[in-house]
Amino acid sequence: MTTDPTEERVLAAVRERRGQVNAAIDEDLPLAAPERLYEASRYLLKAGGKRLRPTVSLLAAEAVADVPPLSVDYRAFPTADGVKVDVMAGAVSLEIIQSFTLIHDDIMDDDPLRRGVPAVHEAYDVDTAILAGDTLYSTAFEIMAETGAAPANGLEAMRMLANTCTRICEGQALDVEFEHRKTVLPEEYLEMVESKTAVLYGDAAATPAILLDADDDVVDALYDYGIHSGSAFQIQDDVLDLTVPSEHLGKQRGSDLVENKETLITLHARQQGVDVDGLVDADDATSLTDEAVEAAVGTLEQAGSIEYAREKARSLVERSKSDLKALPDNEARSMLEDIAEYLISRGY
Repeated sequence: MTTDPTEERVLAAVRERRGQVNAAIDEDLPLAAPERLYEASRYLLKAGGKRLRPTVSLLAAEAVADVPPLSVDYRAFPTADGVKVDVMAGAVSLEIIQSFTLIHDDIMDDDPLRRGVPAVHEAYDVDTAILAGDTLYSTAFEIMAETGAAPANGLEAMRMLANTCTRICEGQALDVEFEHRKTVLPEEYLEMVESKTAVLYGDAAATPAILLDADDDVVDALYDYGIHSGSAFQIQDDVLDLTVPSEHLGKQRGSDLVENKETLITLHARQQGVDVDGLVDADDATSLTDEAVEAAVGTLEQAGSIEYAREKARSLVERSKSDLKALPDNEARSMLEDIAEYLISRGY
């Protein structure tokens, strides 16, 4: 049972919006022909997910407009000049892009599980999974084009979405490159994390401000909030990969070590003289034992590497909360601060 008050507030906020988000996903990404393609496209979206990014988007809209949470129709959110904007469409677009990245990421890493179910390429096949990801990618832009925002604002939201997708690919390329490099600097890792993961949070937070015609300093502040909290999120994910049981993680615990993925944890451990490459002896994630992971975690904890990553995530969250000072002091802004805290305190 959840006992942390911040976590309780965040999970309540997500629950209060998840039903609307899921209904919007069904509406904006209907099952169509060919059915197998669209079933595969919707597979991970139907498998679950907390809907944190769309919740961030919807809360950002409420914070910018300075309205009480859940008091305005997300499909017809009023701007200062009376225009009705579909901020939910923007939120759905980002969630669909997230699903696209997960499908392709699992193919590249040959991960068998995602969200506790077989990955799309396992449940269907690789060809269908690639096409499903591509379909999600293009559909996200179609949805973003239908927000009803002022033309200049809608175009800027589309531009940001395109830039986000490009940066995600750049981050993934760096992640792959790091697996074959002898030396990776912590700054390079943080650059990779920002591109691969955090830009999606930055986009999710900033898009509603763009659509609602907020001032540039507010848009920039929300984007920075997403970048800093999203980077902390990824660092925490790297910690959870080592510390959470596979059945709760939704994939094999310790899989990052088998795949030779560089993280802030392994980079710090190398600096302490740890033979990271020899921490586990397994050909792939399916042959990795819990005993091997426990031994590896013990070595990393003794080196102070896991605590080092946690402290870095904490400092990023503090920066993200400071970014929000550009927003009105209201309930939605307070909830965005709580979400930043939750991103580094969560388990699975």
